[in-house]
Amino acid sequence: MTTDLKAVARTALACLDLTSLNDADTAADVDALCRRAQSPHGPVAAVCVWPRFVAQARAALPASIKVAAVANFPDGALDLARALADVTEIAQAGGDEVDVVLPYRALIAGDSTEVSEFLSEVRFASRPLTLKVIIESGELATPERIAQATRLALAAGADFVKTSTGKTKVGATPEAAAVMLKEIAASGLSAAGFKASGGVRSVADAAGYIAQAEAALGAAALNPQRLRFGASGLLTDIDAVLSGAPSAATTSAY
Repeated sequence: MTTDLKAVARTALACLDLTSLNDADTAADVDALCRRAQSPHGPVAAVCVWPRFVAQARAALPASIKVAAVANFPDGALDLARALADVTEIAQAGGDEVDVVLPYRALIAGDSTEVSEFLSEVRFASRPLTLKVIIESGELATPERIAQATRLALAAGADFVKTSTGKTKVGATPEAAAVMLKEIAASGLSAAGFKASGGVRSVADAAGYIAQAEAALGAAALNPQRLRFGASGLLTDIDAVLSGAPSAATTSAY
C-alpha cells in the first residue's frame, strides 16, 4: 500500500462513518454532524447516529451518504425484542445501515447458539439494509473468542464485522483486526467487510488498518463497500492532511 499520507487520507475519508453517539446528543448536534459529513474534500461514506435521529439525518444528507444507526447499543444484551425494535425504527425512518452489538457477554458465557440465533433474527429483520455486527473485540479479549464472534457474525449474514462500540476501555486494535480480517478472508465471502471503530483518531491510525485490510482482502477491498472506519474525530485529522496542515499523529508512523 502507498504510504503517501494524502492518499491514505482520501481512502479514510471515503470509508468513514462519521459518528455521534453521545447520550446527550441533540437535533442541533446531528445537524452539525451532517454538515461536517459533506467536507470540502469530499463526502464521508455514512453518518452513524441514534435511531431517533435517522429521519433527521436522512433529510439533511444527499442519497450518496448513507445513514447508519445503532441497535442493541452499547451494552449488547441478549435482548432480541429490543434489538428488533431498534431495527424497525431505523428502517421505518429511512435508514440505510444498522450497526448491531453482538451479545458478547452471552458469548463469553458460552451461549454461542443463542448468540447465533439472535444474529440470524436481526439479519432477517434488517434486510435489505446493510448490517454491521459489532463484536466488542476488546471485551472478548482472546484471539479465539474474537475469531468465534467474527465467524458467527459472518455465518448469520453480516455485511461487515466491526471491532467496537467505542464505549469500552479497549477499542480497535491491530491484533483484533488481524484476527477478524483473517476470518473474513477465510470465509470466502467476497462481499464481506471490516469496520475499525473505537480509538481511530488519526490518518496514521487509519493507515495501519488500511494496510491490514489490503494484505488480507486485497487492494480491491479498499472502498466503502468493504472497509469502514467508525469515528467522530478522525475527520479533523483527514481535513488537516488534505489541507496541507500538520497531522495530529503521523510522525511515528511515517
